[in-house]
Amino acid sequence: MPHQIINKTFTPDIQTHTIQGSTPDVQVSFNKINLSNGTNVLVSRVQGPDVEGHELPKIAKDYAPYVITDNVKKVKKTLLQRAKDGEITKHMEYVAIRESMKYGDDMAFTPDDVLKEVASGHAVIPSNVNHEECEPMIIGKKFSVKVNANIGASSLSSNFEEEIKKLRLSLKFGADTVMDLSTGIDNLGGLRNAILRASPVPIGTVPVYEALDRAHGDASLLTWELFRDTVIDQAKQGVDYFTIHAGLLQDLLPHAAKRTLGIVSRGGSIMASAMMRNNSENLAYEHFDELIDICATYDVALSLGDGLRPGCISDACDKAQYGELENIGKLAKRCYDAGVSCFIEGPGHVPMDKVYENQELQEKFCNKAPFYTLGPLVTDIAPGYDHITSAIGGSMIASFGTAMLCYVTPSEHLALPEENDVKVGLITYKLAAHAADLAKGLPGAKLRDDAMALARADFRWYDQFALSLDPQNAYSVWAKQMPDECDKSHEPAFCSMCGPRFCPIRLNRKLQAMYNAK
Repeated sequence: MPHQIINKTFTPDIQTHTIQGSTPDVQVSFNKINLSNGTNVLVSRVQGPDVEGHELPKIAKDYAPYVITDNVKKVKKTLLQRAKDGEITKHMEYVAIRESMKYGDDMAFTPDDVLKEVASGHAVIPSNVNHEECEPMIIGKKFSVKVNANIGASSLSSNFEEEIKKLRLSLKFGADTVMDLSTGIDNLGGLRNAILRASPVPIGTVPVYEALDRAHGDASLLTWELFRDTVIDQAKQGVDYFTIHAGLLQDLLPHAAKRTLGIVSRGGSIMASAMMRNNSENLAYEHFDELIDICATYDVALSLGDGLRPGCISDACDKAQYGELENIGKLAKRCYDAGVSCFIEGPGHVPMDKVYENQELQEKFCNKAPFYTLGPLVTDIAPGYDHITSAIGGSMIASFGTAMLCYVTPSEHLALPEENDVKVGLITYKLAAHAADLAKGLPGAKLRDDAMALARADFRWYDQFALSLDPQNAYSVWAKQMPDECDKSHEPAFCSMCGPRFCPIRLNRKLQAMYNAK
């Protein structure tokens, strides 16, 4: 149906469009935005086949060879191992279609292109064999910049239903992965299972949060056995990637102590507390080979966490941060050699003149494993607006090669994000990611921008709303100061900024007519 406005609610003309791969079980869905001039634009769809479903179809059930032991699926070989062996999997074909067509470019990426990037360790397809509902996606420098959304209940706020709402909202506005950071509630496993069964995108966690809950909040009781069992339980459920802060070692603690804000990472602070209380080395580092074995069993990717990321500009780029990055690079090599996919987290608060340096050093130390960044936040003075301070740095570092951005919401540094925070954070970060895709010259990235420019030139207002990241907001801003009768017309040739007498676009039509330019 055409775009509609009913009771001040704008409904764009969007249809689900599916492209089939070489076999019927490879079905890649997109949103097709139908425009009033007879053209359309394909955009990536991450909502799954049922936007309200509590349990989604198990589309990836047979994407990986597996065995069942004690009623739990375990992979025979990880995706990285299969890529190293030169095997093109259904995951890789799915990703090639999705990356090529998300911007409407006819197979700009082939499955073989995907294979090479995964095999080199420069790209990751997070896909736990037990998350059968997960639609394959890829994180890598050569592909579109991805955005992660954090959700999670705490002892002070939120509940199961609110977190599922946040998940759906995250998917609606384009989150490519979602991290469940829930802590301090009863039945953490039940909430995580509900999120996994309802999510078509990869789900990440920070296992040490639950491990500390199991230790009754006492870091001195945090043992390797407790941590290991937590990791295994989450892997069995289907978590696709774990953030593990294994590069934060004892010799870096004195450098962190000299900082203004010390250690601001929640996971990093838990690890450091356990190390200090027990006078021991980082338990994840000491048992890293065992962690790798667990991840290989279920094909869980490791997100090597930046426990010493700077929490303010004055702490940026110090010995603590860069020393941890060097350690992480060594751990990344151990992951790769063992056939476990990994990506690298960073860098927190960093001024604009140091953003490129952070990307450059990450690639140098970590053999170009994908970089996954929080921001960076380029200033400290905007509580309530840190989605903007971080998106500035995020768009910069993504244009330099960062593969995935972790969104920051307006509540950063202040509170647990609520639903509207999730929406605003995601839209801001999808903008940052798209700006980077344009800067990278990604095939087809400009098609949606070109369609928007043509709609503006033709005064096709409804098409402009439909092409925006938040159609309802675009319509509401436009309609607020326009005459009511404009709702009934698709093409009023002005907006409230200049009015009908002083519209430059109307002048441009005369210019084009004079010079026969159109």
